Amino acid sequence: MTDPEGLPSLEQRVKAHLQCLYPHEDIQALADQCLERFGLAPDTPTPSPHRNNWSAGTAMLITYGDSVRREGEAPLHTLTAFCKAHFSGMISTVHVLPFFPYSSDDGFAVMDYTTVNPSLGQWEDLTELSRAFMVMTDLVINHCSSRSLWFENFKAGREPGRRYFVEVSPDEDVSAVVRPRTSPLLRAVETVEGEKHVWCTFSHDQVDLDFSNPDVLLEFIGIVKLYMDRGMRWFRLDAVAFLWKILGTPSINLPETHEIIRLFRLLIEHRDPEAVVITETNIPNRENLTYFGNANEAHMIYNFSLPPLLLHAMISGNAQHLKDWLMTMPPAQQGTAYLNFIASHDGIGLRPVEGLLTDEELDRMTTTLAGSGARITSRTGPTGEVRPYEINISLWNAMARTETSGDNDGLQFARFICAHAVMMALEGVPAFYIHSLLATENDEARVEHTGVNRSINRHVWNADQLDDLLEADTHHRDVFTALRRLLAIRTRQSAFHPNATQYTLHLGDGLFAFWRQSIDRRQSVFAIHNISGQEQVFNLSELNLILTDEWTDLVSGRTFEDRMKPVTLKPYEFIWLSNRR
Repeated sequence: MTDPEGLPSLEQRVKAHLQCLYPHEDIQALADQCLERFGLAPDTPTPSPHRNNWSAGTAMLITYGDSVRREGEAPLHTLTAFCKAHFSGMISTVHVLPFFPYSSDDGFAVMDYTTVNPSLGQWEDLTELSRAFMVMTDLVINHCSSRSLWFENFKAGREPGRRYFVEVSPDEDVSAVVRPRTSPLLRAVETVEGEKHVWCTFSHDQVDLDFSNPDVLLEFIGIVKLYMDRGMRWFRLDAVAFLWKILGTPSINLPETHEIIRLFRLLIEHRDPEAVVITETNIPNRENLTYFGNANEAHMIYNFSLPPLLLHAMISGNAQHLKDWLMTMPPAQQGTAYLNFIASHDGIGLRPVEGLLTDEELDRMTTTLAGSGARITSRTGPTGEVRPYEINISLWNAMARTETSGDNDGLQFARFICAHAVMMALEGVPAFYIHSLLATENDEARVEHTGVNRSINRHVWNADQLDDLLEADTHHRDVFTALRRLLAIRTRQSAFHPNATQYTLHLGDGLFAFWRQSIDRRQSVFAIHNISGQEQVFNLSELNLILTDEWTDLVSGRTFEDRMKPVTLKPYEFIWLSNRR
């Protein structure tokens, strides 16, 4: 049976994916289980392809469920109230980082995927948030907690869980495996069947799940259905690049991993055509781009090269590498988009700039940031060498100095806002980490308490104290006000649609500039940013301005009538020059 467009039926397409993954299983029976568990009929109509489930008004907030707390309230309730008060009409999607019971890694060692951590609230709190915003949930799909019921059952030889984890003999050669950590890959564990060694990509408390067992796939199909039943519509596939393991290979980006993503995308969009799948793959840029597939895998991919390249540009005063990278980025197909961010709950990853920045440039950048309080987290390379993997610092502190300025040059605020202006203007959907919107400083005390470098940018605010700071004469208020204003401007421009045309402009190494044109070609915006600590001058004649149009800076309201007159931008000043307001 085929749908009206002549495509194979949902059932046939599910079976095709399963055949690739589990050729020795009863494919018909397994397909029936997948569809039944997800609540889909075999002939569910296929949604229209290449749908853009976003607009110029789409923007994301990234936050933990307890980033803002108030005494006597469930943190998720406090978060919902804070978002409604400050972000209605400006933020469309709220990414609530793992809100499940967990044992470590601030939520990413999940003990139970089906319940809300009672210290945060309950499902009803998230459902309430989903009534005002789209809510994105993490699908921590690569691993689970060593204190989960599944792993306890693994040790006891019971189901579910007995065959849910990747077992490897300690005599096997695992040197080819690519990992983001320096800890041993295998963990010895006592079971009723004797000592076994299980695969742990990230930490020994985060035990990798074995998706070569279709029962694990079925578990997660049921989990996604639960989330959708609770109002979740956006899904972040955490660490998904590591999902499938084959000894003797790097066990990253394997074909089977891509097949799993295609299957989840297929099921999710048939249940709700407006749902969005996002892959979190902190890997070199060329590999990251493969997760779009043929517009049949991720709807969005994180633009992981942007944070380190933009940060490098801002503290070096040179945009050349940023421009070189932008020119290599293919425009996203309709129905796919980049997710742009410059800070998150994790640090600033360095793998995405392998081959883009030299070792010397990385050394200068990390040295400068270390002077602003950064910690540098490392990983083990393929020959056993230790390499920098991630810079851990709050974005506010990261903008405190440049390679040449030292401390207190008076330009921290301007650098910070300029960096966000770049992110907002680029092709894609902008995502704001809550501590960037609030200009939160390094939380040294939290690092001391947890012993984890990433804690430096995971502060927990008292809601009443935060309200006071946002009303008082503080840098928190100034940043919050400035970014809200820019976001309000951005959301009204059709040229800033995530799929609008983008071309890189060449106005010198101190200026990062690009042209955006709306899908209907009616609006153009020339986004020109001075990423240096010196004045920069350019001529309007260098831009392809339509002579009959009136050109206005959307940010300042200034109109440019003399097309031959030089324009001077102060340090970190920027203009969004548009022919339509």
